[in-house]
Amino acid sequence: MEENEKRYAPEEEDMYGETDVRKSLRGYKIVIVILAVILAALSVLYYNINRQQQRDYEFLKIDRDSIQNNLSRLIDEYDGLQYQNDTIAARLVEANEVMEQLKRERRWNYAKIKEYEKEVGTLRTVMKTYLRQIDSLNNLNKKLIDENISYRKEISSANLRAEIAEEKATELHNKVQQGSVVRARDIAMAALNQKGKIVSRVRTASTLRVDFTLSANELAEAGNREVYVRITAPDGYVLTTEATPTFEFEGGRLNYSASREVEYQNEDLDVSVFYNGSGFTAGTYLIQLYSGGYLIGNAEIAIR
Repeated sequence: MEENEKRYAPEEEDMYGETDVRKSLRGYKIVIVILAVILAALSVLYYNINRQQQRDYEFLKIDRDSIQNNLSRLIDEYDGLQYQNDTIAARLVEANEVMEQLKRERRWNYAKIKEYEKEVGTLRTVMKTYLRQIDSLNNLNKKLIDENISYRKEISSANLRAEIAEEKATELHNKVQQGSVVRARDIAMAALNQKGKIVSRVRTASTLRVDFTLSANELAEAGNREVYVRITAPDGYVLTTEATPTFEFEGGRLNYSASREVEYQNEDLDVSVFYNGSGFTAGTYLIQLYSGGYLIGNAEIAIR
C-alpha cells in the first residue's frame, strides 16, 4: 500500500503544477488581449485626434489666409485713398504692422483667429468711416466746383457785358469826338500878285490864298483854335518856308505851308490863310486843312 501511495504521489504533484501553469498562461493571454484592445482603442483615438487636429489646422489655415487676404486688400485701399493726412497714414502703418505680425505668427488657434479678425474688422470699420467722409468731401468739392463754374460764368458774363459797355462807351466817345470836330467846307484857292490882286496865271503870283469856311457845330468846344494849311504842288512837294514848320498829327510830325489862329464860336466862320512864295507852276494843287489833331478838310484845285 505504501509503495502504491508513493508511486502515485508524483503524478498528483505534476497534475497540480500543470494546472497552475495553464492558469498563468490563460491570465497572460487575457492581459495581452486586454492590452491589445486598449492599444487598438488608443490607436483609433490617436488617429481620430490627429485627424481632428489636421482638420482644425486646415480650417485655421483657411481662416488665416482669409484674414491675410482681407488685410492685404484693406492695406491697398488705405494706400489708394486720394485724401492723405496723418490719421490715414497712421492707420496704414497699423495695418502693415498687423500684416507683418500675421506673417510671423506660428502658434495658431481659434483665439488668435478671432483676435486678428477683430483687428481687421476694426480697420475695415475705420476705412468705411474714411470713405464716407471722403465721399462727403467729394460731394462738397463737386458742389463748390459747380458753384465756382457758375460764378465764373457769371463773372465772364459780367466781364463780357462790361467789355461791350466799354466798347459802346468808347464808340460813343469816338462818335462824340468825331461829332465835335469842326469841319472845313467850300475850300478854294486863289493866286495873288504883290498888290494882292487875283491873277489868272499862277506863275506870276507871289501869294497863294486858301479860303474855306469852318462849319457851325454845337458839339464843338468854342474858343481859339489853330488851323494848319498844307499845300502840295503839282510836282508832289509840300510848299513850305525855309524854317519848315511842323505840327503833331497821329503820333508823328507833318510839315505845313501856313497856319492861322481863329476864334471859333460854334458858328460858320469864313477863314483865309496866305502862303507867300514864288515859282509856282500851273497844275492841280492838293489842299489839306488840319485842326485839333484832325484832318478837317481837303480838296484838289487846278490852277492855270
